[in-house]
Amino acid sequence: MSNYQLGLEYAEQQDQKDALASYRTKFHIPKDKHGNDLIYMTGNSLGLQPKSTKDYINEELEDWANLGVEGHTDAKHPWLHYHEFLTDNMAKVVGAKPIEVVVMNTLTANLHLMMVSFYKPTPKRYKILIEADAFPSDKYAVESQLRHHGVDPITGLILWKSKKGEELANYDDLETILKTHGDEISLVMIGGVNYYTGQFFDLKRITQLGHKHGCMVGFDCAHGAGNVALNLHDSGADFAVWCTYKYLNSGPGSLGGCFVHERHAHNKDLNRFAGWWSHNKETRFKMRDEFDQLPGAEGWQLSNPSILSMAAIRASLDIFAEVGMEKLTKKSKHLTGYFEFLINALNNKDIKIITPSNPAERGCQLSIQVKNADKKLHYKLTEDGVITDWREPDVIRCAPIPLYNSYRDVYELVEKLKKILT
Repeated sequence: MSNYQLGLEYAEQQDQKDALASYRTKFHIPKDKHGNDLIYMTGNSLGLQPKSTKDYINEELEDWANLGVEGHTDAKHPWLHYHEFLTDNMAKVVGAKPIEVVVMNTLTANLHLMMVSFYKPTPKRYKILIEADAFPSDKYAVESQLRHHGVDPITGLILWKSKKGEELANYDDLETILKTHGDEISLVMIGGVNYYTGQFFDLKRITQLGHKHGCMVGFDCAHGAGNVALNLHDSGADFAVWCTYKYLNSGPGSLGGCFVHERHAHNKDLNRFAGWWSHNKETRFKMRDEFDQLPGAEGWQLSNPSILSMAAIRASLDIFAEVGMEKLTKKSKHLTGYFEFLINALNNKDIKIITPSNPAERGCQLSIQVKNADKKLHYKLTEDGVITDWREPDVIRCAPIPLYNSYRDVYELVEKLKKILT
């Protein structure tokens, strides 16, 4: 346990010692009407804009203006291959091999494409298992896939629920479900980091458990990519999907990422929806050739992607490559631990952190439950210059992002919360 201390002086000392402190200056920090920096703790919903993003996008706008269609081959970063400029750095972020990763489409679209390939129901094995408090879009997507295959979601969806009176999911309960229903479950699809509680699941353990019972296993890593060490390749998961606009700072609605384990890289028998961007690059523009699928995750692409969105992703990934996930997660654990220490030091019986206290079981998000509170608490924090995220019925989600949040941010947030509550 770190020797955290109370008081502003300690926070300022930590900021002075922070090896990543200078990266804050690489981001646009939102300001209040007086020009003061807001305390921005919602990078788990939308990451802040790197100052370099505008230059990266403007480069493509200039090439479009000057080259027109020739930009596909003659731009400084030719558009024809643009997604390839992102692959290596994205693979490092999620702990994968380059052949296993592609940037394409958006999160839920990618989830559907993965389920086309990896949800293969049979008369006996047709159910899908998700965590009970999965992000709503995941649940909607899974239910619609069940209906698409003629399966009633009431009988086809199995929920991994937490025990009564608890917020966190328990692995013993997951094992019980799989022992009981494993031969009926076709797909286990879990959110790698739960959006509500911030619980970071053991991806390898879940994958091994699912595979032991003959299930395919996939993860929605929207709240994990750029936040925790996912180690997707080593997890053995069949697939994973994620967005890039949260911890990866690529802008609202930007393109998502997709992982397909290398053991599936050359399996052309996997069912999938196809498009010309997943066709052999050497013959793609001959137009009349029969479909010749690319190996690896690239083989799930459909269309040529949004270059402007990819430029924003490249701007952010270049920062991640410079810092590295190891340094990022090291600071994240210390900064979030300090945040937890200050919340607990309030000794307020109405406050409960529902995120796991074990740093290995969480990222930087802390979900703070405030008894008898409503959204007015969130509004008061906002009025006081703190941008957090409210989730019904009584939870404030706060994420001190190691790239741009400071120890002083955390200190001042807790001081403002204390003032409001008293």
